Amino acid sequence: MASLETPVCDFGWKAPDFDLLGVDGKRYNLASARRENGLLVMFICNHCPYVKAIRDRIVRDVAELQEYDIGAIAIMSNDPTEYPEDSFDNMARVAKESGFSFPYVWDETQQVAKAYGAVCTPDFFGFNRRLELQYRGRLDASRKEAAPPGARRDLFEGMLQVAKTGQGPNEQIPSIGCSIKWRTE
Repeated sequence: MASLETPVCDFGWKAPDFDLLGVDGKRYNLASARRENGLLVMFICNHCPYVKAIRDRIVRDVAELQEYDIGAIAIMSNDPTEYPEDSFDNMARVAKESGFSFPYVWDETQQVAKAYGAVCTPDFFGFNRRLELQYRGRLDASRKEAAPPGARRDLFEGMLQVAKTGQGPNEQIPSIGCSIKWRTE
């Protein structure tokens, strides 16, 4: 299981659209996921220890960001053939058990992950109201274990700045996680 780090934020890069099925049976795209002050696109999965360590913090931070009119969507792009824990049924179970207040969608063809240049789980893309990339960093100092309570909330603070100013922080610490599990043809 390779650990990878996200690239530096490409400020202003425009969010590619998508049309993906959510665990709730609805289809989602940029227009339905975004809100007035922006959109947080998260590439996550069920089996990754980096994601498991922060799942509750993702739920907390997204709920608070929604209060600032920032939309959020979680995309699972892994190939569940090799990782059955990442199956669609398990996605639905995880979303329900974790109390996701945001859509959890399956990128079955992996085309959305490729369009975004996603490299790991978790990989966070924070867009402003014009859907221009302003944040590509970590949630907080957590790795395979959660950071101590009270750790700086990098993602939350960065996206709050995006909501208020349209601009993300100049300094961002990359996210780290398990590599996307690409299909082998």
